[in-house]
Amino acid sequence: MFSTTGYATHSSRGRLKPFAFERRDPGANDVQIEIKFCGVCHSDLHIARNEWGATEYPCVPGHEIVGHVVKVGRRVKKFKEGDRAAVGCLVDSCRKCHSCKADLEQFCEPGATFTYNGKDKHTGGRTYGGYSKSVVVDQNYVLRLSRRIDLAASAPLLCAGITTYSPLRFWKVGRKTRVGVIGLGGLGHMALKFGHAFGAEVTLFTRSPSKARDARRFGAAEVVISKNDDAMEKQAKRFDFVIDTVSARHDLGPYLNLLKRDGVLALVGVPAEPMAVNAFSLIMPRRKFVGSLIGGIAETQEMLDFCARRGISCEIEKIAMSQINDAYERMLRSDVRYRFVIDMATL
Repeated sequence: MFSTTGYATHSSRGRLKPFAFERRDPGANDVQIEIKFCGVCHSDLHIARNEWGATEYPCVPGHEIVGHVVKVGRRVKKFKEGDRAAVGCLVDSCRKCHSCKADLEQFCEPGATFTYNGKDKHTGGRTYGGYSKSVVVDQNYVLRLSRRIDLAASAPLLCAGITTYSPLRFWKVGRKTRVGVIGLGGLGHMALKFGHAFGAEVTLFTRSPSKARDARRFGAAEVVISKNDDAMEKQAKRFDFVIDTVSARHDLGPYLNLLKRDGVLALVGVPAEPMAVNAFSLIMPRRKFVGSLIGGIAETQEMLDFCARRGISCEIEKIAMSQINDAYERMLRSDVRYRFVIDMATL
């Protein structure tokens, strides 16, 4: 074991503060990464404050991790010291179930090991995340990161990127596809960029007229103000696929109404409270209301490679580690364009 430092919260109402803890020494198949940047996801706030239940304390959040390899185990073939490396939302899985064998480790049937607040198979405790100086992860759950992409701006790809890339790919969004994106935050702006890159005609639905200019810069062909009932009605039954990135409770009815027959509304935002769905909104036009998580390791690597080729990255605001509590409050006010990234040199 070796000592490292990070930021942790010790209760659902507590502030994040400096925390010293231990990581395992790299084993034969492990990669030790010096963390340079870590993105700040809305999930971090939900889990830190136990809004989804099951949080165990102390909790070190962070699952959008990028940095450099500083040590590798003797069996590691995929990485060497000095390489850029990234870690996303999961750090292990059973590797034997139907989902794992299909490269869908995020759906591991016994349960994937998530990067923080998960059960650590090695120590028997809980996993600690990327709000820290160093992390040790099995090479099979570490991702390669091209030098063609900015290191800090690539960090949110590990969650915001793959969370939107995966459903767009699974439901075969491409040319001749009409796509709606609900919300322009960390997830929404990546959905716009990916939808546009895939050749779809993309429309943003937002309550904030001030975001229209950015939305068009990210690839939106049209921007609709969702609180305008007449504007929403004009969009009815026009869309093949709509991705809902909003993490607050909201009325799904107007967005289901956007779909054509057999259209898909994919939920990737995670409100803390349940939301109602009108059965007839689904039944009459044979619409689909679906959920999507992240992607598996192979698909996440595919996404990172796609971003490197196409010059796609996240719009970020760098912060010092000491600013994290203020950043959480700003996230609640939607006062970030579009993802906070912690510079770990400030820890």
